[in-house]
Amino acid sequence: MTEKFNVFSVGIVKKQRDSVAIVVHKEYMKALLGLNQFSHIVVIYWFHKNDSPEQRKVLQVHPRRDKTKPLTGVFATRSPSRPNLIGISTCKILSFDRNTVYIDEIDALHDSPVIDLKPYIPKIDLISEARVPWWVKNADG
Repeated sequence: MTEKFNVFSVGIVKKQRDSVAIVVHKEYMKALLGLNQFSHIVVIYWFHKNDSPEQRKVLQVHPRRDKTKPLTGVFATRSPSRPNLIGISTCKILSFDRNTVYIDEIDALHDSPVIDLKPYIPKIDLISEARVPWWVKNADG
């Protein structure tokens, strides 16, 4: 059974020549309390420029669009083509200014809606014994 959920934007990605920022909507400013104590955040965002019925039907891709890599299910990749166009990036926090969190970089596009922010917690988020396929081990970046 396919269920539907309502998801709301809590902010937006802003990319300019010299800066990358998450601008949190004013009604969610209070949710930033304490985030300045962390060095990194996990940004969950929407692949808004990829949202089409065709993109949502893509279930297999060549990772990083590299045909030398095996055809792989989207749940085993970071492809922006998927049933729910949710992106996730871990970003270094550079500074804060009221409702704006300046970060080092993100693979989201300018004006991508931000769904949620979470603190990066090494004890929870880092898994040193993780296993990945050969094409991830050999991937750039």
